[in-house]
Amino acid sequence: MIKVTTVMVATLALMAYLFRDTLFQAPAAAPATFERLAALPREVRESSGIVVLPQDGHYLTHNDAGNRPYLYKLNEQGQLLQTYKLNLKNIDWEDLTMDDSGYIYIADTGNNDNDRRDLAIYKVNASNMSDTQPIRYTYEDQEKYPPKKKERNFDVEAIFWHSGSLYLISRDRGRRETAKVYRLPDTPGNHQAKLIGSHKLKAQVTGAAISPDRQTVVLLSDEKLHLYTGFDSPAAFYEGTYEEVQLPGAGQTEGVAFENDRTLIITSEGGNLYRYSR
Repeated sequence: MIKVTTVMVATLALMAYLFRDTLFQAPAAAPATFERLAALPREVRESSGIVVLPQDGHYLTHNDAGNRPYLYKLNEQGQLLQTYKLNLKNIDWEDLTMDDSGYIYIADTGNNDNDRRDLAIYKVNASNMSDTQPIRYTYEDQEKYPPKKKERNFDVEAIFWHSGSLYLISRDRGRRETAKVYRLPDTPGNHQAKLIGSHKLKAQVTGAAISPDRQTVVLLSDEKLHLYTGFDSPAAFYEGTYEEVQLPGAGQTEGVAFENDRTLIITSEGGNLYRYSR
């Protein structure tokens, strides 16, 4: 009996050793998913930015240049819940972000021809949408309006907020190879956007967001996510680990926001609302 027990123990020990990688490996992470949630309502013809509101499954978006200066509250079924009519101009609204105090920032920063002198980001009190304050600015490194075609890298369609500052990421319309990063204070007034870095990226950046835990920054381009993790500071997110994610069939993706640390909400000018989970 003792011999049989000894043999069985030895056999089990050998099996545990041979299959140790299978037996003791950590559970596999859930696969990434990309899904279309809904069509956007007809009022939102050209969604260009989005933020996630504190209420579960509620979002705020807006239309691109040439449309009314309205913010639209939606749910994840694409239903229009409320329209906020702001006493502002929509010259070229391109993105939205939100701070920890509930202020929303509307980026009137579209600058296709690189010749605008009236750039602004509007700070809006989410609990009182009539309370709007402009943050007006110029770029510290722009001298000509417009510059030569190859130097046209002063169009911004992507912003995010972090710790009292707004970060602006350029869309390179000149050489199409460099995303510049600027920083602005989040206080109303007249400011100069400080160039704090640049990143080689052969993509036309259309949106940006930072995760609630401040550990991930995402840039958006057509049918593509550019994820950055492992950085020392959000101001230098591009120094972190880079991951590119394809969004097949999503079309002209323009707005992106984090729903939680691992889930993104995305809109397209084609009129759709998407969710990506990683």
